[in-house]
Amino acid sequence: VCHFSCGAASAVATKLTLAEYPDREIVIINAFIQEEHPDNRRFLADCEVWFAHPVTVLRDEKFNASVHEVWRRKRFIKSVYGAPCSMALKREVLDGFCKEDDLHVFGYTVEEQGKRPGIERMMATGRSLFPLITRGLTHADCEAMITRAGLVLPEMYRLGYNNANCIGCCKGGMGYWNKIRRDFPEQFNRVAEIEEGIGEGAYLFYDRKTGQRFGLKDLPPDAGRHQVETPSCSFL
Repeated sequence: VCHFSCGAASAVATKLTLAEYPDREIVIINAFIQEEHPDNRRFLADCEVWFAHPVTVLRDEKFNASVHEVWRRKRFIKSVYGAPCSMALKREVLDGFCKEDDLHVFGYTVEEQGKRPGIERMMATGRSLFPLITRGLTHADCEAMITRAGLVLPEMYRLGYNNANCIGCCKGGMGYWNKIRRDFPEQFNRVAEIEEGIGEGAYLFYDRKTGQRFGLKDLPPDAGRHQVETPSCSFL
């Protein structure tokens, strides 16, 4: 089972797996998320042609595949332990589809190899493969391989983001959110409204000097650096 997120790394991991195991029964799965950029669907369709293999798209029904709906109904956006959207819309949906004896392929790059032990603990022994880490491939390598294959990267990459996460990922830092404010003001304001509706506990940021949490409505426009990488959307 190849976990395909509509990103460059998972696309390359899937392509390598198809080439390495031509005699295996391979299923490529993707979890649809409403808040992702619509160009992700175009990239998925292009990748199906590149893979010469269909992608099975799964969709949550409980929250209508909406990150914002998860936040509103759970009245919780994120903590140091992760985000409820990743759990509800990705892990639970994918777990419900997969079988106990499946072998899972993950598109983590060498920069993310610190996540490997957590995945291996979560899965049964010997149930996970990391083709990019095994081959020493970086995220930049994967983007280059996608481009050399003649594919157009998802729009979020072309806008200068580090991955194809949702438009307005709760795991992003201040620089990332200021870029979202410039590129996608409607989505920025929508998340700010959700924060305010839940209350102070949902604010995304923490002021180290004052010890106070603050939300998007109080984010200084010049705060942060977008060069600080936004984490990929993992269900760890």
